[in-house]
Amino acid sequence: MTSDNQKRVVIKIGSSSLTSSSGDISRRKIQRITDQVAELKDDGHEVVLVSSGAVAAGYRTLGFVNRPSSLPEKQAAAAIGQGRLIETYSELFTSHGYAASQILITRSDFSDETRYNNVRNTINVLLERGIVPIVNENDTVTTDRLRFGDNDTLSAKVAGLVDSDQLVILSDIDGLYNDDPRKNPDAELLKEVTEITPQIEDMAGEPGSAVGTGGMRSKIDAFKISMASGIPSFLGKAGVKNIIVEAVNETARGTYFELEKIDINLDRKRQWIAFNSGPEGEILIDKNAKDVIVNEKGNLQPSQIYQINGYFKKGSVVRILDTDNNKLGLGVVNYSSKDLEQFQLEQTNQNAEAAINSESFVCELDVAIPLGV
Repeated sequence: MTSDNQKRVVIKIGSSSLTSSSGDISRRKIQRITDQVAELKDDGHEVVLVSSGAVAAGYRTLGFVNRPSSLPEKQAAAAIGQGRLIETYSELFTSHGYAASQILITRSDFSDETRYNNVRNTINVLLERGIVPIVNENDTVTTDRLRFGDNDTLSAKVAGLVDSDQLVILSDIDGLYNDDPRKNPDAELLKEVTEITPQIEDMAGEPGSAVGTGGMRSKIDAFKISMASGIPSFLGKAGVKNIIVEAVNETARGTYFELEKIDINLDRKRQWIAFNSGPEGEILIDKNAKDVIVNEKGNLQPSQIYQINGYFKKGSVVRILDTDNNKLGLGVVNYSSKDLEQFQLEQTNQNAEAAINSESFVCELDVAIPLGV
């Protein structure tokens, strides 16, 4: 565990921040990163790197002039590039007296609670032993349907997974602007964001880098997760001298994301439910049940269930909707869909227990649903 003056930090590095203009790994760029991480570790901080770059580092070796578009080609490129990437990181960290480790994750590792906890335990052991975990999505085996989509989202989920004190996302732009600074020279940098409003989301344009997969939109979605998890976050430009150290010390130029007041206390279980579980079914509830769940945080009774969609077992995570199909939140069911359907047929049974444990709900966390988890 870290002290008051020392942090556990998750740092996300994008592909364009690691590769040269020709698409090859830039040892010089990676050295700038490892130098700064080593400085943080010398000061007692714990650091997890979420590093993109595998596909970008490998596709030219396959003979492609441009980044491939098909999934098998990208996976083959990642199989080559990931090895080059971790080898470079390992050599450079070793020169500072630190060891690096590789952790490749798929979305299904996060959607299964047991595997989710296993990943967390592994990273915790590495950090406690002074190792630098380097996390990336396992591109060689992941299908489009099961992808995180980008490492911005992955980094925010890793930050919640390891109880990080700060998330730092480095990009090819030095923060969030009120307009596109590449088109509008008068665009202003937002130094602080305390709430992700629709206006903030409108400021996030389309993906701007031909090398990476994420754009400002994906970063805003990542900051939704980190802010909801109570983790202060930062967005800045990767190429700026000493940007990582200054970001951790909160002196860097960029945008700092942090809720002014944290009304939501998401423990690890609720974080997993909200952002990683992947609901297995749906339950539609009536108006009275909606008021009880959302406003009073009460239990949901079998008689308040209007409709059951899908098949799920006891202990599954399900999405809760009202009868107008408005998404209310996620919860863990105490009964299977088969049992709940039987309860509906036997609504005269006054001894039926509550169908859903309200303490497992995150209905108050509106952001859990629009993120599409």
